[in-house]
Amino acid sequence: MMKRWQALKRLLPLLAMFSLLLSGCGREDLSVLNPQGPVAEGQLGLITISISIMALVVVVVFVIAAYVLIKFRRKPGQNEVPVQVEGNHKLEIIWTAIPLLLVIVLAVPTIQKVFAYGEDKWNEEGVLQVEVTGHQFWWEFSYPQYDITTAQELLMPVDREVALRLRTADVLHSFWVPSLAGKTDTNPDGSINHMSLSTGNPGTYIGKCAELCGQSHGYMEFRVKAVEAEQFDAWVEAFKAPAVLPEDSQLAEKFKTNCLSCHAVGDQGGFLGPNLTGIGSRETIAGILLNDINGAKGSSPVKDNLVQWLSEPQEVKPGNTMPDPKELGFSDEEIEQIADYLANYKLDY
Repeated sequence: MMKRWQALKRLLPLLAMFSLLLSGCGREDLSVLNPQGPVAEGQLGLITISISIMALVVVVVFVIAAYVLIKFRRKPGQNEVPVQVEGNHKLEIIWTAIPLLLVIVLAVPTIQKVFAYGEDKWNEEGVLQVEVTGHQFWWEFSYPQYDITTAQELLMPVDREVALRLRTADVLHSFWVPSLAGKTDTNPDGSINHMSLSTGNPGTYIGKCAELCGQSHGYMEFRVKAVEAEQFDAWVEAFKAPAVLPEDSQLAEKFKTNCLSCHAVGDQGGFLGPNLTGIGSRETIAGILLNDINGAKGSSPVKDNLVQWLSEPQEVKPGNTMPDPKELGFSDEEIEQIADYLANYKLDY
């Protein structure tokens, strides 16, 4: 027994050190403790209530335990067996009633907010409607009010509620923007889930898939960009402009034949893969290669990220379904040219 205790004493400092180290892990932009909208603020309130109740219970239990240990400890010279006392109806009623009361205190606001945040607001006046579709391993955003479909970046105006309809094209995904709202699944059974979000603060908010969905689940990031209403209107107008294809006619034809069979630019192309309109303005390529648009740490020029993605799509995001451009007959020079064309395909808003 003594040896075990000595081993535990040696491990305790190590465990404490690792606990402190791990407590500093994580990303500030993926924290629910930094709410930027009413939904996230309400959910943080629920977290605060839950933690407060749990902390109160822990403190009370430890205080009672300490009191009992001190009050009823064996006194020096006391060798007889203490009087055995059992059964106290008053105490039993109290420690049954208190947990029930705490559960009710927690349940009432939780039920209210959970149902409110999952409410279908699709047809409410003034909301921005966005259909969200999860794919392995990217996100599609459609705006039926504007006849626009884009990918990887959900653009929204500040101070306007966004009503979301969420579905999946393949497996179970979970839509999560920690700073704006909690997690909502996209179900493979064909059902549609609803949620809403809004913010009064312009900026970019990081989103993740919160459900293990395959080999590159950890790389399934997206952005929610909140902009002023005038910027949003300018983005809509720029997005709906006619497609601009590569100037080189031979390259343009090859791009149309191969790339636009799945992807779209402007008013041309298919719908199987992410829409590439304005991809040069986006903050990431493939959701995880950071572009140097905002000077983010670890970012690279848009063209460099596009070259990396087009040259080694399975290395960047293993398990994705995009055909390797080299297997489609694109040379390194043509990949460079396509990357240059897409990097300069930007939307002004």
